[in-house]
Amino acid sequence: MSVSTDGLRQRKTATGQETKAVENKKTATLTEDDGTNFVEGGIEQNAFFFGLLVAAPFLSLLLAYLTSEEMATEFPGYATHPVTVMLGVCVSDPAGCASSVVKSGLSVVPTLPATQFVLSFMGVALVLERFLPGKIECGPETLTGHIPKYVDNAVLHCVIYTALFYLGSNIGYGDLYDFGIIYDLFPGSVAFLNLFGLAFCVFLTLKGIYFPSTQDSGSSGSLFKDFVWGTELYPRVFGLDLKRFVNCRFSMTFWQLAGLSFCYRSYTLHGHTMDWGLFFSALSQYLYLFKFFLWEMGYMRSIDIIVDRAGFEIQWGCLVWVPAVYTLHSRFLVQYPSGLSFAAAAGLFILSMTGVVLNYMADRERDVFRATNGEALVWGKKPSFIKATYTTIDRKTGESSQKTSLLLASGFWGVARHFQYFFELTAAWSWCLLANPLQNGVLVLSYAAFLTYLLIDRAERDSKKCHLKYGKYYEEYCLLVPYKILPGVY
Repeated sequence: MSVSTDGLRQRKTATGQETKAVENKKTATLTEDDGTNFVEGGIEQNAFFFGLLVAAPFLSLLLAYLTSEEMATEFPGYATHPVTVMLGVCVSDPAGCASSVVKSGLSVVPTLPATQFVLSFMGVALVLERFLPGKIECGPETLTGHIPKYVDNAVLHCVIYTALFYLGSNIGYGDLYDFGIIYDLFPGSVAFLNLFGLAFCVFLTLKGIYFPSTQDSGSSGSLFKDFVWGTELYPRVFGLDLKRFVNCRFSMTFWQLAGLSFCYRSYTLHGHTMDWGLFFSALSQYLYLFKFFLWEMGYMRSIDIIVDRAGFEIQWGCLVWVPAVYTLHSRFLVQYPSGLSFAAAAGLFILSMTGVVLNYMADRERDVFRATNGEALVWGKKPSFIKATYTTIDRKTGESSQKTSLLLASGFWGVARHFQYFFELTAAWSWCLLANPLQNGVLVLSYAAFLTYLLIDRAERDSKKCHLKYGKYYEEYCLLVPYKILPGVY
């Protein structure tokens, strides 16, 4: 969608003369898309994402079936040899292949135990969200002047939820469920989340049009675009921030605990033998997501939150796509162990944690820079930065005002505009390599390949957003930091 959040046309009086009041405070005429935090681009301009979004619900069911016990039993060798075995069968018998694919996907349906588990998982997260204490933090002001507020209790949520999940299981004290429950109920959980996610996105679409929480809302004029992209930037219900709850408190917590659950199920399934590839993959991802909760306020200032509206692309993605794809490489190992030695797995673990630590250091560096208004030293030196101005607008009065941002061009942020993405990809590829693609096939690389494409696309979108928001100031910044992710490459 070719729209802009900063190309505001200045309104003049009928005589062409500005009044004295306007000399101090400029006003602007709102176009349909002004102040709505859209970014130029969109799925209709990205064929890959468009096709992926259309196919994603069914694909998520197939991925759940792919890593199930049924798949391993009914189609031995298919998952670990997708090119030589699976593709060969499909080429020799296209009709039979298509029939099997459809049948397999449709066999993944919601079950009562899975539905109860998912709702209970959400319920615990909701209780913690409501009652855990924390300092009030603010996100960046939108172009309509809205400043989102959050209770900063993410680390407390992470620690308490992990403890509760352990204590309630058979290896804790409650013995209410088996610690491998996330794997055992995974297909039914994804099927339920699919239906729940689609209904939830319909609700979000209607809410943003008819009873939005803030002025950063409204229809694009296309029902399909409204459903996919969303109609509201910061939806809340009874004070609950829906984006943070879905994106962080459900999605990230589910991903974090899933690896531990998969590791336990593998351990019990294979004669109490530890799969070091799965163990170190689960441990690294757990620590990565602990880092995420430690940095959650930084995420609340990222493009996912401050630009992307609450629609199918983000909310369904966090409810279904994250569990189905982001855990695929770990889930795969339950039926197909990695076979990696302790030394090989530990080496990849160290590489992954190097990426996790450097990713955090880069994010933290920018947060400190912003918090100190550019006064803190960066790598022992006074930082270089661009002081950029931009315009916000009050949609009720049509009046605009000037704001200032500092664009850091030192440290990690002087190497590349999104150098932290390289560290995140280092961790992601390490996790997938821990699934041993040489033995288990290329499907275990799916998450890392998807994330690579996603982060490249996000870097492009962020560049467009910043060009629209900061104009000539961002062009000056790009001269200082010409590369987007990796110097000399991209």
